Amino acid sequence: MRIESGAACWRGTVVCHYKVVKFPAPATTTTTTGGARSPPPPPPPSDLPFRSFRNRYIPRPSNGRRHFLRISTSRASSLPHKALRSIPKTRVLAESRAMEKEQELQPKLCTKMRLWEFSDQYMIEAIDGASNSYLMISRVDGSLKSVDELPDYGATSPRIRNIFGLIGMLKLVAGTYALVITNRECVGSHFGYPIFKVSSLQILPCNQAVSSSTAEQNKLESELKGLLSAAEKTPGLYFSYEIDLTLSLQRSHGSRYESKNLPLWRQADPRFLWNNYMLEVLIDNKLDPYILPVIQGSYQSFQANIGKQIVDVILIARRCTRRTGTRMWRRGADAEGYTANFVETEQIVQCNGFTASFVQVRGSIPFLWKQIVDLTYKPSFEIVRPEEAPQVVQRHFLDLRRTYGSVLAVDLVNKHGGEGRLNQVFANAMQKIASDEIRYVHFDFHRICGHIHFERLSLLYDQIVDFLKSHRYFLLDVKGEKLEEQQGIVRTNCIDCLDRTNVTQSMIGRRILESQLQRMGILGNGETIDNHVGFDESFKILWADHGDDISIQYSGTAALKGDFVRHGKRTINGVIGDGCNALLRYYLNNFCDGTKQDAIDLLHGHYIVAVSRGLTSSLKGEAMEAWTSFPLASALALTGMMLATMSLRQAQHDWRHLLLSAVWAGLSLGIMAFMKANGRKFCNRPRLHKP
Repeated sequence: MRIESGAACWRGTVVCHYKVVKFPAPATTTTTTGGARSPPPPPPPSDLPFRSFRNRYIPRPSNGRRHFLRISTSRASSLPHKALRSIPKTRVLAESRAMEKEQELQPKLCTKMRLWEFSDQYMIEAIDGASNSYLMISRVDGSLKSVDELPDYGATSPRIRNIFGLIGMLKLVAGTYALVITNRECVGSHFGYPIFKVSSLQILPCNQAVSSSTAEQNKLESELKGLLSAAEKTPGLYFSYEIDLTLSLQRSHGSRYESKNLPLWRQADPRFLWNNYMLEVLIDNKLDPYILPVIQGSYQSFQANIGKQIVDVILIARRCTRRTGTRMWRRGADAEGYTANFVETEQIVQCNGFTASFVQVRGSIPFLWKQIVDLTYKPSFEIVRPEEAPQVVQRHFLDLRRTYGSVLAVDLVNKHGGEGRLNQVFANAMQKIASDEIRYVHFDFHRICGHIHFERLSLLYDQIVDFLKSHRYFLLDVKGEKLEEQQGIVRTNCIDCLDRTNVTQSMIGRRILESQLQRMGILGNGETIDNHVGFDESFKILWADHGDDISIQYSGTAALKGDFVRHGKRTINGVIGDGCNALLRYYLNNFCDGTKQDAIDLLHGHYIVAVSRGLTSSLKGEAMEAWTSFPLASALALTGMMLATMSLRQAQHDWRHLLLSAVWAGLSLGIMAFMKANGRKFCNRPRLHKP
């Protein structure tokens, strides 16, 4: 007997299609346990009568004889074969047509493109059918135009390759540069839509007009172009062709009817749109099929068993671009109240048809302060215009109130020392705006928890549990209807908003997840995820990887204290790893991050290139810096000490060697004293934008 069949996921169910005679016995499904990641399901073969809808597959209407089955994907039943039941063909076709109509109303993004590189222009061809025209990018001046066909270049053979997205365009002094995605990696799915991570970027130069520019402009162009190489190494970039990753589930659900027919870039929250500035040229030219929103942050997920139930957990981080940058060169807040290292973290759990979401944020202490590298291991903190601190703090929290509702600020910095000065200014400013809607809690993490007793975070939880319970989380039922709404946010900070913050946020996320699973009936009252080893291990790894991603983007290394998040306790390997990462942070902060900060400011439009803005003075720096080379000064000091040691050994034979040894030692000490006194001059500093 010959049977043609196919199956696909559709609205939380598996739709099976059989063309002829009878239904075969349902096959048992296998699921992964112990927190193993489940890859996205492969698409059905192209010869089966299914069509794609937002990465879900639904049966194509057909005049032939068809039978449709629904197989429930819920794992609530211990007998999978009992979930097999028939549904009316008319209902399937009606809902299928409705979904098709909704999809047709939504602008479609190009998901795969072919790049043709000619001598004077680039041609981008949408090979997925999203656009019937070609996008032409001039290699002379970067101008854009849609054309109907490829140019005829006779015997000239262009270079042809596939690309997966156009990040945007960036204008420098004399040339324009296009950023394209040359490789991508599917890291999972978000409500049925595939999520991709950018594996590699490439810069396409459109700068043939440089040949007619002045020598000074060419030199500046070359220096600025060198900064763009950092863009190709930007970590943690994620995108989707079909769903807006900049919005949390609650915000997306609230605006789904108003924005469903808008292109993705118009739905996006500009705070988290990494390529917001670079998209402006594409937006001006109304090239919607090519306008791909990208976020910087993290996307982690796992699927694991709790008893007989299968639970999916997703963790998304969205980095704000308003004051983005590196660890030492972007601290505190600007005058508008926008803080450095501001990251929104959303934890989503799905089980038994229910979906729950909880959002929390982190951000630097929200007033003007800085910590400029000067070759010391821990540079001193400087509070800038302390009289303005209350106003800046107020602006920051009013912005949070408008976006998230009530705010609970959890401050983890030390009570004494340099951090204590920052804490005192922050606490005083918070007293002036404290209310029922804005609360402040200080928790001296290092004094209470030390370096190993992180279980004492339960003391902090006892102080904030009433806020968490009263402001809830977002919850959807099996019909997609809202049952609960999150009405407030927990804002956590330490100095870097990395290590202590990540440990604290993972604790809060764990407690909220247990509450959500109890509400869904997965856990009993008082039961915790500690009782389910596989799930617990996966949850720890989820948050540890999340913390590492955020830390790498801001500091250049993985997060410290990650062994506690990953294993639930401090380990010898973790302590050693923290020491290595701390030394690496010191090197990167002092000798690499200035150039990286310039590249970030250039990509995000914090510094807009214009010939009339005096670029020469910005890039040249101070005269003294031409003579302050850390490798050279270190080599001279080390050489002097070696010569002093050698001369000292010869002093017993000739007293003049003793004098010579003193001269060499004095020279070395003088060089080291000069380096200490002018430490900032020896560090790699940003040249372009100095907020």
